[in-house]
Amino acid sequence: MPDYFARHRDLIEAARAAVYARGYWAPFQEIPSAKFYGEAAKPDGEAAFNALIGQAFALPGHPEEGRIGSEVSPWGKDLGITYPAASPEQLIAAARAAQPQWAALSPEQRVGICVEIVTRLNRLSFVFGHAVMHTTGQAFPMAFQAGGPHAQDRALEAIVSAYDEMTRYASSAIWEKPNDKGDPIRLEKHWRIVPRGLSLVIGCQTFPTWNSYPGLFASLATGNPVIVKPHPNAILPLALTVRVAREVLAEAGLPQDVVLLAVDEPGKEITRDLVTNPAVRIIDYTGSSAFGAWVRANAPQADVYTEEAGVNTIVIAASDNFKGMCSNIAFSLSLYSGQMCTAPQNIYVPQAGIETDEGRKSFDEVAEGIASAVDRLLGDPARALGVCGTVANPATIERLNRARGLGRILRDSTAIEGERTASPLIVVIEDANQANYIDEWFGPIAFIVPVADAEDGIAKASAVASHKGAITAALYDTDEQRIETAIDAFSQAAVNLSINLTGNIFVNQSAAFSDFHVTGGNPAGNASLTDTAFVANRFRRVMWRRPLKQ
Repeated sequence: MPDYFARHRDLIEAARAAVYARGYWAPFQEIPSAKFYGEAAKPDGEAAFNALIGQAFALPGHPEEGRIGSEVSPWGKDLGITYPAASPEQLIAAARAAQPQWAALSPEQRVGICVEIVTRLNRLSFVFGHAVMHTTGQAFPMAFQAGGPHAQDRALEAIVSAYDEMTRYASSAIWEKPNDKGDPIRLEKHWRIVPRGLSLVIGCQTFPTWNSYPGLFASLATGNPVIVKPHPNAILPLALTVRVAREVLAEAGLPQDVVLLAVDEPGKEITRDLVTNPAVRIIDYTGSSAFGAWVRANAPQADVYTEEAGVNTIVIAASDNFKGMCSNIAFSLSLYSGQMCTAPQNIYVPQAGIETDEGRKSFDEVAEGIASAVDRLLGDPARALGVCGTVANPATIERLNRARGLGRILRDSTAIEGERTASPLIVVIEDANQANYIDEWFGPIAFIVPVADAEDGIAKASAVASHKGAITAALYDTDEQRIETAIDAFSQAAVNLSINLTGNIFVNQSAAFSDFHVTGGNPAGNASLTDTAFVANRFRRVMWRRPLKQ
């Protein structure tokens, strides 16, 4: 077996240092430029993607009982790719057969193999850019970043976090206890890392790699075979991932079935059968709260790590850069048509208005400032399409239509290019019926909510996070005492808070090696990417000991 750990030692050590320092560090270049990836990377990546269209996706040696695939790009392209399909029973059997050999490797061997997989994925970032674009509806620059380098960053973060947990304590020791009546009692003790068992990763459509890679690689690094279950509309990015992983495993002389692909189609889903199988001991899930609750209730045999729905909020109490604030919020509302788990939805503004660097602004002026900033941002159709992308699921358009009836339309959503595109809808809530807006309205939908004052806005926003869940929150204010109050309130609600963002950093963004994505402390999810709790329970330490001969 090649010594992959030695090959990547410098990268592994740098990543380990970055995990603890929590500053900026990015091992994989996010800019799709020939300067970083070579002159041939862009045309070769597009050609490789086009070569997949209309073909049977090759996964040599993978269990197969038939072929499934009906992905249609939100951009209008029928992908026509079919994938090897197998029953849950066949996938479970294959994973269990591969399990002993994978579990027997040392942490260094598994970590080295995982990092080799990730570096090979990085070399295919242009292919992933097109694959993610045409399964999620993201514009290419975002698809390249989020589906490629940023997802790979999160994968590496999970791998080295798992490695540190596996090697935190000594693997062997001499235990010597003094004995007043004779020679000391001496034992040799050894601790073995024992994986939990089979791991199931359930992917989502909007961010198939970014959300799946942490669980996938945390489980692999800790010795658990992984069955990857993509969303039926976004199979290709994870199928490519599985193929690369299996290629590296084969090169290392290991069973390829350590990593398997589980595909299904609407009306013939296999996810529930996989979730409830007694052999599945770890489940990573991203998606709706309704199915997340079902998974948690019906998989008592497994540790379940989820990212679910939430209601992200902004409280506007005051601003020393009104124009910058409005522009920043406009971009956050528009990016990928609001189809991000971190996108803001509810914007709380004092009914009497706020103080700004441009003088006092009334409630209506604040609301109009945000709406006008959206109009300026999306004024050029080409730019608008690049920012908003397309809508991944037609149900989002239906939801948007329903949202129009929840209040006064300040800015209506309009198509940018074709029926699967939509700019942000901004609705002013004019009654006290919180039921209209305290649930998640996924998509390009924002509510501007009048509140009694800044303190009332902070209280309402933090309460929504506590009771409904939230992944992000934002605050604009100039009063330091009130800012401290907000920090305490949102901390108690276990939601990450951004304060006074006005430049090119947005509340939507979450940086690997620095930001812990989701806290796991409110209903938006029970796990955090990637903290100690996310990796430590994927294995057990088991001891054997015996007397040491004198």
